[in-house]
Amino acid sequence: MGFVTSTETENQTSQPEFIFLGFPGTWHFQMYLVVLFSLIYVLTILGNVAIIALVMVQPRLHTPMYFFLCNLSFLEIWYTTVSAPKTIAILLGKSRTISFISCILQMYFMFSLGCTEQILLSAMAYDRYLAICYPLRYSTIMNSSLSALLAFGSWVSGFLVISIPASLMATLSFCGPNAINHFFCSIDSLIILSCTDTSLIERAAFIIAIIVILGSCSITLVSYFYIISTILRIPSAKGRRKAFSTCSAHLTVVILWYSSTIFLYVRPSKENFVEMNKVISIFNTIITPLLNPFIYTLRNKEVKEALWKMFNRM
Repeated sequence: MGFVTSTETENQTSQPEFIFLGFPGTWHFQMYLVVLFSLIYVLTILGNVAIIALVMVQPRLHTPMYFFLCNLSFLEIWYTTVSAPKTIAILLGKSRTISFISCILQMYFMFSLGCTEQILLSAMAYDRYLAICYPLRYSTIMNSSLSALLAFGSWVSGFLVISIPASLMATLSFCGPNAINHFFCSIDSLIILSCTDTSLIERAAFIIAIIVILGSCSITLVSYFYIISTILRIPSAKGRRKAFSTCSAHLTVVILWYSSTIFLYVRPSKENFVEMNKVISIFNTIITPLLNPFIYTLRNKEVKEALWKMFNRM
């Protein structure tokens, strides 16, 4: 039996930093992505800040629905900030490395915010269910206390549930290559590089994905089943259009978010889908936060009217 030297032990128990491989392609392609991602990031921040400011200054938007929308916009600002600036730096070739601690923190905040969004979207679906299925009792049931509790619960649950895989990943050892074939630290990337047994982390991550993603998705689907059933029973076409308009923006955001998230995370093995994961992750972490404020602006009559009034005053 051979002896393990102190240097080998140190290499197996720690990894001071990782190198992001980013995106393949020529220098011109990298610069094209830099311009594109930078523009998207700026528009995302401006769009979501505008939604928050609009809701705050317009008294008619001081309702639970727009309170949840403010939470969603605030969440999107931080969700895209966790990955977009670092991605742009990687494309510029100036900051391709990241320490192990920073990698764990980036992974923790990104997935915590992602889980928070899952739960928040299901809370918003429940809000629309009450508004359409129980319009006379809506203001009594969905009062400021319940809406605040649902929003607070979404944030706390999202950050608590990811603390489990994050704490497990903090104990991983790395003794081989340190190149991450991605543009941010993900659970999959670190699992692939680790030289220790990661079966417990993989099972924990998969179970959490099932509970959070499919659990919140089920609540949303059940809510919309009753919403659509109620809308179809409305006798007038005008009434049906008006009822559907109150939830069409949220439904669009839900479809965009869940279609990409379920593909990314509700699969037992992801090692063979690294390149595809990067493409879908761009949509999930950079494109979707940009689309949300525009979807709510273009598909929501109240937001458009409030925005038009604010511009007229200015």
